[in-house]
Amino acid sequence: MEQLIEDFSIGLFFWQTLLFIGLVLLLWRYAWKPILNAVNDREEGIKNALAAAEDAKKEMQNVTADSEKLLKEARAERELMMKEAREIKEKIVSEAKEQAQAEGDKLIKQAQSTIESEKKAAVTDIKNQVAELSVEIAEKIIKEQLANKEKQLKLVDNMLNDIKLD
Repeated sequence: MEQLIEDFSIGLFFWQTLLFIGLVLLLWRYAWKPILNAVNDREEGIKNALAAAEDAKKEMQNVTADSEKLLKEARAERELMMKEAREIKEKIVSEAKEQAQAEGDKLIKQAQSTIESEKKAAVTDIKNQVAELSVEIAEKIIKEQLANKEKQLKLVDNMLNDIKLD
């Protein structure tokens, strides 16, 4: 260090200082400003990217909230539609039961009416057959009794006895 102090020269110091200042000015003008501008631009780009990311995050939250809201609305609408479908189904089933009951009652009444008319017709037919058979039997009995003179007299006597008793 002593040697540096002994070899110190003011002229050399002046020129070194002048060259250093010139070099700093040249660097300031041609290198420092562009470097600072690049750093500032980079910093601004990072700020913009962070702001864009924050905006995107907010937008994603909004989209998520909107999609959840739409999903809830869709679920509510689905439940409403399912409820309406159940009500319509129950109404259709009820109407079908009522209609089937009415049709069944109508068929039963028709069957009862048909049975009643068939019964009357059968009774009438049986009465007619019984009457015909009775007439045929009576005719045969009367022919047989009238064919014999003794039986005729006995029949007249029986009839007279019946009349007197009544």
